[in-house]
Amino acid sequence: MEKDNEYMRRAIALADESVRRGGGPFGAVIVKDGVIIAEGSNSVTILNDPTAHAEVSAIREACRRLGTFHLDDCTIYTSCEPCPMCLGAIYWAGIKQIFYGNTRKDAADIGFADDFIYEELERPLEARRLPIRPLLREEAQESFHLWEKKTDRVDY
Repeated sequence: MEKDNEYMRRAIALADESVRRGGGPFGAVIVKDGVIIAEGSNSVTILNDPTAHAEVSAIREACRRLGTFHLDDCTIYTSCEPCPMCLGAIYWAGIKQIFYGNTRKDAADIGFADDFIYEELERPLEARRLPIRPLLREEAQESFHLWEKKTDRVDY
């Protein structure tokens, strides 16, 4: 438990540093076998990149360092409950456990409201605020057929 606290304190320190340098108040660390292998902080406004969240940045760094896209033997410590994008990235990376500090309600209370995304995902496609429509499905299927036939593909 003390190590968990140590890792979370590092994530919180990264969030504090991020605010001081002009980023958002979010930090994350990824741990494997008791060692921090990657860190990230929110750089959305610094990099003009809406995907530059702390968790995504840490995942990218961990994958680069480990030379894999599977982080199934890793744990992530993040200063705030992950947003839908980060949660999706955590699931795709296969991270085995998440520890977080602030809740998504705490984030909403200071202007970071992600609930609308959770709500949108529950709506049928035709009822979403952002128009989403199928187009050229038959042509797009060719890529999937190529994938299915590929004998040396790396499944993920």
